[in-house]
Order: sequence, then structure tokens, then C-alpha cells
Amino acid sequence: MTDIAQQIVTAARGWIGTPYRHQAACKGAGTDCLGLLRGVWREVLGAEPEGVPAYSMDWSEPQGEERLWQAALRHLQPKPLTDTAPGDVLLFRMRDGSVAKHLGIQGHTGPDATFIHAYSRHAVVESPLSAPWARRIVARFRFPEEIG
Repeated sequence: MTDIAQQIVTAARGWIGTPYRHQAACKGAGTDCLGLLRGVWREVLGAEPEGVPAYSMDWSEPQGEERLWQAALRHLQPKPLTDTAPGDVLLFRMRDGSVAKHLGIQGHTGPDATFIHAYSRHAVVESPLSAPWARRIVARFRFPEEIG
């Protein structure tokens, strides 16, 4: 595992137990899946690369726009879905025909693969990357090694 990947995983695990709060990004107080990614970015890389506008629970679904995917492409490095590594950012499509709008960070790879994420009615957890979760992954990214 690269140094940056180890830092990402360690930082993400530090958020475990943070309650779910829509639009929040405050370790220990509340976060959603995007807030977790934002918080880890701040801890490891520094200032966030862009502001995040307010968003609703059905964010970008009425328009069918892949806003989260587009934002990820602006700031993260895309990877093939099969090129798994700890610290990868995983983008999930939760329902067929809907936009991709759930994020997680790969914890472990291989037969005991895990990912760290926050989702509604749960705190930040490290979950098994089971088949039902894995089949929802539509994109995989890595954090930049440095900013600039």
C-alpha cells in the first residue's frame, strides 16, 4: 500500500462511529458519505478543492445528471474497476436507472474486502464489500498523490 493510501485508510477509519447527518462533514459530530470523503481529503491533502453546494436527498435524480461522478472526475484519478487498492474511492449506483450518489473508501482488498462509508440511519462503518455492494460500484478513483 502506498503512503498516501495508508493515510487515506487510517483517516477514514478515524471517522468510524461518526453519526450520519445529511450534508455534514464534521468528524465525531455528523457526516454523510460525501462529507466523509471531504473530511478525509482535508485531513490528508489540505483544503477542499471546491465548495459543495447544498443538496437534497434526491440530489440530481430529477435531472438524471451524474453530478457526483463529474465532481469526482475533476478532483480524483479514475481507475479501472478491477484495479483494486486500499484507499480507493468507490462510487455506487444504489438502484438501476438512478444516478450514482453513494461513496465509500476501500479498506481492505481480496476475499475479505471492506469499505468505509456513511449512509442514512447508520454511523460511519467499515462494511464487508459483499456481492450486493460490489455489483453497485460504477466507478473507482484514487486520491491524487499531491495537490497542484
